[in-house]
Amino acid sequence: MAEHLEGLMSTSMEKIRELVDVNTIIGDAVTSPDGTIIIPISKVSFGFVSGGSDIPSTVTKDVFAGGSGAGITIKPQAFIVIKTDGDVKMLELGSKDSPMDSLIENVPNLVSKVKDIFEKKDDKDSEEE
Repeated sequence: MAEHLEGLMSTSMEKIRELVDVNTIIGDAVTSPDGTIIIPISKVSFGFVSGGSDIPSTVTKDVFAGGSGAGITIKPQAFIVIKTDGDVKMLELGSKDSPMDSLIENVPNLVSKVKDIFEKKDDKDSEEE
């Protein structure tokens, strides 16, 4: 089974290497008519999974079942702009954080605020008694 699984994994990893290289992250420079150079920068994320199993069989030949897969996301993040006078700027696209990142980042503040609300309610209840 190990050699079958290793074959699946190495084939998948080789295909990922073909798809993703440094030119995927830092794109080819584009020169505008006025001489400004624009270089795209992207974020590349990928995931990989592989698995397999020896299946019991009544036949004397080994039976193997397995599979592997990968997913890739390429998202533009920014552009490096080099003007003819040598001025270099980075132009970021949109927000750096996804809504989920912002939500996760703000959970401690939210918990603190909810805790404060309950503490104030408990204080009011004890004053009324």
